[in-house]
Amino acid sequence: MITLTERAEVELADLIKSQGKDNAALRVWVAGGGCSGLQYGMALDDNSPEEDDKLFEQNGIKILVDAISLSYMEGSHVDYVDDVLGGGFKIENPNATSSCGCGSSFKAEGEGAVAGGGGCGSCSSRG
Repeated sequence: MITLTERAEVELADLIKSQGKDNAALRVWVAGGGCSGLQYGMALDDNSPEEDDKLFEQNGIKILVDAISLSYMEGSHVDYVDDVLGGGFKIENPNATSSCGCGSSFKAEGEGAVAGGGGCGSCSSRG
């Protein structure tokens, strides 16, 4: 299961409303790359769920995650944080064994180095 913090719920509801995408879901995924080997992705998705998607709903906000990504992210929370560069969504993943300084890239237990995994461009941290 993937959950949203209260702040993320509010920000997502505002974003969905401002874009006029009342039926959109937050799609969350994991892809190879980034400083630590894997990186997160998030986008509003107003398409029908794919066959292997898992659908979670929290207070009217839908979250879509494909089965492979969910295996790396089970139990994660999506939060909204403010920092010196502005605000944004961040994933807090209990399965990450290490992450880069910017928090957008991580390494999971049993996951080796991913070929071609350079930097994410947001930080200078490696591994």
